[in-house]
Amino acid sequence: MVGTILQAVALGKLAGALGAGIVAIAAAFGIGKLAQYTMEASARQPEISGGLRTTAIIIGALIEGVCLFGVIVCLLAVLQS
Repeated sequence: MVGTILQAVALGKLAGALGAGIVAIAAAFGIGKLAQYTMEASARQPEISGGLRTTAIIIGALIEGVCLFGVIVCLLAVLQS
């Protein structure tokens, strides 16, 4: 009985740690795609590159905010279990 509970706790900590890693990797992938498409769009229409840059910075900040919340939730899951 005690061994099963300890295994569940260990599994919960592992899941939280993996979740935090997946959130961070997904955010990095999303920001990379954002930068890629922003560069492509500014290469096609250089006259709107300033507006694209501003929009990309705002979207990048929103992605980072969601990533931060996701990592905090996962790490809280690790600390709670």
